[in-house]
Amino acid sequence: MAEKTKSAKHFENLKTAGFHGDGGGLYLRIAEGRRSWLFRYKIGKKTHWMGLGPDSDVGLKEAREAALAARNQLRAGVDPIEARKAAKAARTAETAQTFKAVAGEYIEAHRAGWRNPKHAAQWEATLKAYAYPVIGERPVAKVSTADIQAIIKPIWETKTETASRVRGRIENILDYAAAHHMRTGDNPARWAGHLEHSLPARAKVAKVEHHAAMAWRDMPAVVTKLAAGGGMGALCLRFTILTAARSGEARGARWNEIDLAAGVWTVPGDRMKAGVEHRVPLSAAALAVLEAVKPSRDADDGLVFQGGRKGKPLSDVALSKALAAVAHGVTVHGCRSTFRDWAAESTNFPREIAEAALAHTNKDKVEAAYLRGDHFEKRARMMDAWAVHCTRPTGTAGATPIRRTA
Repeated sequence: MAEKTKSAKHFENLKTAGFHGDGGGLYLRIAEGRRSWLFRYKIGKKTHWMGLGPDSDVGLKEAREAALAARNQLRAGVDPIEARKAAKAARTAETAQTFKAVAGEYIEAHRAGWRNPKHAAQWEATLKAYAYPVIGERPVAKVSTADIQAIIKPIWETKTETASRVRGRIENILDYAAAHHMRTGDNPARWAGHLEHSLPARAKVAKVEHHAAMAWRDMPAVVTKLAAGGGMGALCLRFTILTAARSGEARGARWNEIDLAAGVWTVPGDRMKAGVEHRVPLSAAALAVLEAVKPSRDADDGLVFQGGRKGKPLSDVALSKALAAVAHGVTVHGCRSTFRDWAAESTNFPREIAEAALAHTNKDKVEAAYLRGDHFEKRARMMDAWAVHCTRPTGTAGATPIRRTA
């Protein structure tokens, strides 16, 4: 290895074409005015030449270090050229697997399983607004805790609910990447045992944002105005109010879900937020709304409340406009809060009956274990009472709830 006493200056001064050895398989090749370092090695009887780069970019010291690394690979039974190809392929694949690309894969893989088509759009919108500017083009394998904090911290106290959803969505995408061998290690977006130690708890910073709702005493005047106005949007809104349903459940209602004779609307689980079938008792007032829209019925499985285009449901905007025409500054969803306030402040119906009417999931597992039924008969009496309140003459002090017979 005495040849290694050759200096960098020695190689710089070489002008003769050919291979000039430094020892240990390292050569400087001069050909047609080009000068580059090569590492020569044999596997079996076959000789291989591995390029190490032009001497204008790679100095003698770096070339010797690269040759030494290659010799170490050979001693370990690794072909250095094949190892370099594999490393390059891995880097290329890693670059292609950006967070944005993997997020797109995740959304497409789960799109069919989301009950509401809007979920995919919501995922895409929040990721585009908050995650992609920071990590969109970053290899998914390189996303770190610092990246997550850069996304979440600026909005954690001002937009806590949004921040929490973004964090959860990023966590799901990174779990998906790990499951598909695109990254290894812990998930930097996980909350438990990780981000919970660097961010204040949601409950301490989140501002509860309620949907704007009217006072329950004002509901009769609103329902009266809706009844006088007419139009499919007003009819659907009246039905939504009288059943305490969510807007999407009412707008998507179909005639084959409704038993007019029995006065029952059965909403299938795939249209319910909790994914569980929900039976809604229909008051006389709710049935009257259905009678009013029956002339537009086109099929047994057709929509009850047809939108502007046949076969298409009304938009949520249609209901919002109908409400805005008769009540200022409140939301359609807020009508459910009005119903809940009425039940709590004006009636003796138990809390769990009102919660069941709203199809809320009981988070108390012990209580839920005792309340296995859907309390249909009790809910029927409650919805009758609610209908009486909503349709009573404006300006009267109140009315006696009617009692539904079996």
